[in-house]
Amino acid sequence: MMPGVEWHPDVQYARSADGTSLGYAVLSDGSRDILLAIGLGTNLGVDITEEPGVVRWYDQLAQIGRLITYDQRGAGVSDPVAMNDVPTIERIAEDMEAVLDASNVERATIVALTSLGPAAMLLAATRPDRVSALVLYGTYARIRAAPDYPAGLPDDVADRFVDFSRTVWGTGAMLEVIAPSRADDPAYRERFAHVEKLMISPTQSAILGRMGIEYDVRPVLGSISAPTLVIHRTGDRFIPVAHGRYLAEHIHGARLLELEGEDHAYSVGDIDSILDAIVEFVTGERSAPPSTRVLATVLFTDIVGSTEAATHFGDQRWRELLDQHDRAGRRQLERFGGKLVKSTGDGVMATFDGPTKAVLCAAAIRDAVKVMGLDVRAGIHAGEVEVRDSDIGGIAVHIAARIAALAGPGEVLVSRTITDLVAGSGIEFDDLGARDLKGVQGTWNLYAVRG
Repeated sequence: MMPGVEWHPDVQYARSADGTSLGYAVLSDGSRDILLAIGLGTNLGVDITEEPGVVRWYDQLAQIGRLITYDQRGAGVSDPVAMNDVPTIERIAEDMEAVLDASNVERATIVALTSLGPAAMLLAATRPDRVSALVLYGTYARIRAAPDYPAGLPDDVADRFVDFSRTVWGTGAMLEVIAPSRADDPAYRERFAHVEKLMISPTQSAILGRMGIEYDVRPVLGSISAPTLVIHRTGDRFIPVAHGRYLAEHIHGARLLELEGEDHAYSVGDIDSILDAIVEFVTGERSAPPSTRVLATVLFTDIVGSTEAATHFGDQRWRELLDQHDRAGRRQLERFGGKLVKSTGDGVMATFDGPTKAVLCAAAIRDAVKVMGLDVRAGIHAGEVEVRDSDIGGIAVHIAARIAALAGPGEVLVSRTITDLVAGSGIEFDDLGARDLKGVQGTWNLYAVRG
């Protein structure tokens, strides 16, 4: 998997020691094996390309090795956990080893997040032959407080939190704790609530939450010999930074990286600083400067039947028409504040800082070239794009191109995202219903600009 490639993992199943089936996928090739153990927030059967922060993790780690990831028991495509059979930490460590075995890995760097951190530490301590390096993000040795562990939560608080998480799971309320920087964003909150429901059920969440608060791997920390990087955000509301500091103090030679921020979720906030540190730690080299990710409205246009038109008009006349088409396109882009990314030969690829301008510009280009005897079609979508030098990439670009491909002569088609953003602008649309976009999972509601 590389940046901009659609998310279609080939899900396989590993069999753990107790017979539990664990869905896993190998996402890239490379000489260095990396096991990414995320925990509750995964489902290999769900398209994650609408979550740029998640995509960024997979893309970056896939570039430095053979990346393997899995859904832990109780989550995603893996087997559920019975309420009367809360798995021990030993069993969760066995799951990790089962995934390594199934993917033919002798020794791997394990990148473990939150609740899967303790199991990764146990595996590193008991099976040093399987763990070449250890990266721990936002995790802990123990959740409950103890006389010799003041960083933990009082028992009643820990128990109440598990009950609370089960009650609010699927509502987005957990953002207040794990991603406060996005908690006041209604659109993100709605999307997060939807994702919660796809990843794991409230009951499974409570079972695994109960499992997590019973862990205590403090006795094994001194036995970890693998090079270890501990990363923690200083204002983390979910797992306070004191937990990360404890790990760094008690794992021999561990390096602690503290980053600013209140978010616990790995997919929000300053993601690049986390990933840069992981890449440098694993490879010994700093990663290339990250591409800039920005929210943009992407417009694609192209001339309908350009091959037939070229044959009809002849080479010279067709070249003249293309020049006129290009000049008209540039004029309208300047008029509506669009940025030309590239000419596609018989169309344009452009970005705008607002969807209303993009829609108006598309209609103006269509009308301007109509008098030349040419029909153009256009597709528009808004989302995060990767800006690399003078080009752009990412799933939003892919979606806009696919929408344009479905448009007919003179049609300007847009995604539901665009119609939501231009509400109140006076632009009217005809609902075309749900359509399949080639190479993009799921169905997408498309709309044609009216008039």
